[in-house]
Amino acid sequence: MKKASLLSAIFGLAFVGSASAADITVYYSPACPHCHHAREFISNTLVYEYPELKVTEVNVMEQANLPMFQETLKKCGFESGGVPVLVIGDKCEQGYADFMQDTLREYVEADMNKEQKEVAAANKKAMAEDAEKFKAENAERAKAVSEHVATVEEEKPAEVATADNKGNSTIWFWGLLIVLVAGLGYVLVRKDKKK
Repeated sequence: MKKASLLSAIFGLAFVGSASAADITVYYSPACPHCHHAREFISNTLVYEYPELKVTEVNVMEQANLPMFQETLKKCGFESGGVPVLVIGDKCEQGYADFMQDTLREYVEADMNKEQKEVAAANKKAMAEDAEKFKAENAERAKAVSEHVATVEEEKPAEVATADNKGNSTIWFWGLLIVLVAGLGYVLVRKDKKK
C-alpha cells in the first residue's frame, strides 16, 4: 500500500511539474483590436523576458478551431465568446488592456523557480534599456510564438458524427418505410382473401 501511495505521489508531482505556467494560449480574432494589442505585447515583450515561454495562438475565426475555443470557454467559466481569451497555466483572462501586463507576468511566473525569475528580471531590465538591441541579440525568441493549426484528427470527429447521423437517419427512414409498406401490403392481401 505504501509503495502504491509513493508511486502515485511521484507521478502526481511529475504531472504537476510538467504543466508549466510559462505557456500561453491566445484565442483571437484577426479583426479584434484588443487581440492585436495582447498578441503584440506577448510576442514583442513577454517572449523576450521569459526564455522558457511558449505561446500558441488560435484563430477562432477558423471553423476547425471552434470546438477547441468552446471547450476553453467552458473550462474557464466564460459565458460570452469574447476575445481575446488568454490561458496561462491554470489561469484564464478574457479581454486585454495594458493595465493587465503585470498580472500576466505574475501568471507566467507562478511555477518558476528563483533563478528563472532572476533571469526574467534581468531580461526585463535589458528590454527597458534598449529593447531593439535585446531583441536583435535574442532573435530566436520570435520562434516561441506559433499558430495552432487544427489537424485532420481534430476535425474528423465532428464530420464523422454528422455523416454517421445522416446515414443512420436515412437507414431508419427507409427501414421504417419498408416495414410500413410491407404491413400495408399484408393487410390488403389478407382483406382480399377474406372476401
